[in-house]
Amino acid sequence: MHDTSTGSDTGTGSGTGTGSGTGTGNTARPSRRAVLAATAGLTAALTVPTTAHAAPSDDRRLRALISRMTLEEKVGQLFVMRVYGHSATAPDQADVDANLKEIGVRTAAELIAKYRVGGIIYFTWAHNTRDPHQIADLSDGIQRASLDQPRGLPVLIATDQEHGAVCRVGKPATLFPGAMAIGAGRSRSDARTLGRISGAELRAMGINQDYSPDADVNVNPANPVIGVRSFGADPDAVAGLVAAEVKGYQSAGVAATAKHFPGHGDTAVDSHYGFPVITHSRELWEELDAVPFRAAIRAGIDSIMTAHIQFPALDGSGDPATLSEPILTGILRGELGYDGVVITDSLGMQGVRSKYGDDRVPVLALKAGVDQLLNPPSLDVAWNAVLKAVQGGELTEARLDESILRILRLKARRGVLDHPWASRTRVDRTVGSKSHLATADRIAERTTTLLVNDDDVLPFDRRRERRLLVVGADPASPSGTTGPPTGVLAAALTDLGFTATALSTGTAPSAATIDKAVTAAQDADAVVVGTYNVTAGNSQRTLVDRLVATGRPVAVVAIRNPYDVAQLASAKACVATYCWTDVELRAAARVIAGRVAPRGKLPVPVQRADDPAKVLYPIGHGLTY
Repeated sequence: MHDTSTGSDTGTGSGTGTGSGTGTGNTARPSRRAVLAATAGLTAALTVPTTAHAAPSDDRRLRALISRMTLEEKVGQLFVMRVYGHSATAPDQADVDANLKEIGVRTAAELIAKYRVGGIIYFTWAHNTRDPHQIADLSDGIQRASLDQPRGLPVLIATDQEHGAVCRVGKPATLFPGAMAIGAGRSRSDARTLGRISGAELRAMGINQDYSPDADVNVNPANPVIGVRSFGADPDAVAGLVAAEVKGYQSAGVAATAKHFPGHGDTAVDSHYGFPVITHSRELWEELDAVPFRAAIRAGIDSIMTAHIQFPALDGSGDPATLSEPILTGILRGELGYDGVVITDSLGMQGVRSKYGDDRVPVLALKAGVDQLLNPPSLDVAWNAVLKAVQGGELTEARLDESILRILRLKARRGVLDHPWASRTRVDRTVGSKSHLATADRIAERTTTLLVNDDDVLPFDRRRERRLLVVGADPASPSGTTGPPTGVLAAALTDLGFTATALSTGTAPSAATIDKAVTAAQDADAVVVGTYNVTAGNSQRTLVDRLVATGRPVAVVAIRNPYDVAQLASAKACVATYCWTDVELRAAARVIAGRVAPRGKLPVPVQRADDPAKVLYPIGHGLTY
């Protein structure tokens, strides 16, 4: 979550360990021989099969690595930290300043040297992800900085590449439909393909851990933080897609992460800013929230991310799940039998900071059963708190060793210990390749959902409805996509033979803006309206009503939540895309133009606006032509 704003390629072949890896002023990377020496003689035997556990013989080697670590190095291995800059050694001055202010170091290399962190997380806003070659060079610079340390080990380099609304690596990388769109496509094969291709591209750039897929079952239409990031509201359908995506990512050498345990799909509070309470009974949790996590564990998931939520039926203490021993050790480890890596959601989020201080949170998380501590607001405070907890006897060094062993097993299993490097050759061959982009387009076509089509308004015919007006909301585009949505739709429709004009009306159009759109509609043969999170009092409803009243054919495109359709009773045609990334909007344009038939089915129910206790459109609803 922590978006603090969360073919047969195998990762073991993603970096050759040789070659210059030059760019952004970095020096040549060590040879494969040097990497193996730095990792205490570990060989390719550590690249073990895709299973939940390393073999005992490998465990002996990993335990030997741990035995040589200092206490300070062990503490560092538990942390995954943000760092500003496009380069590990030579970031822009503004990023140096941000690093000094927030972390007390100038660069990623200094961060590693000072704290010996086991992981780095990339963010767009931290300027880590400008373009594929830069990302690859940054990744190699980070690995070099870590391997240059005494007893240095390769680093887990992670990001949130969920696709859809949350993506950190944008164009020219391949961007796929988000989770709820994949839920509408209902294809496990597509989910696995998404993971395999996205994983291959990430691994080529040196990213070896992805905080995806979202395993939350979104049963609350008002959920402000999950929503379309979930595959849907049917736990069995969500479980199948989660497991498929996990297998896809991990087949490409990228550690997948199911989030947010024990389930964040039924909350009306955003845990970035508040402390949500889940009121599900234990029985409901078993039937609903637990199902996708069980499937992820069966699929061999490498890591599971915790949720900063209170779940009284599972732990009555009032602590967030991230700090709950009954939830993480009792249920996740004990009852579900999970022995992989447990990572916290971002420790900078309010949901985990509301009850305890920033010095207590990391210690309590480790006592609860966590292995990786993600992105604390102050690394110095958190790092020293863990160190002092061990020195003072609150935590044992053996407890740290347990978590480090799980982390090293993950690194070995995904080939990170043996092959940590990015590959410029694979970046050029893999990232945003024509075949990958074409696959994303085909998958998107299978997700677009036609919810309403009274009087066969759709598809539009370029001979009869040649002049199109595209109006509507233009929210900021997800990372790395072109945007704005009205412009993307208009351009796609023009490419399909229409003459389309874009007019942005915003998420809360004024009376004057609505009048302008109605006037413009007089010169069009038909109108496309993009809506975004329409509520009962939102003026987007008035915009649609007024445009329908012109007598022109009007097609609504719900560009985020499919729930918009319940608020738009006057609309005779409505399409849901589940996100406003280019790939989904282009697919919607092809559906509107009749180039492809709509095939998506609702993965969530849509309740009536006037009586939310009644369902307007059930799960599985979807029209075609």
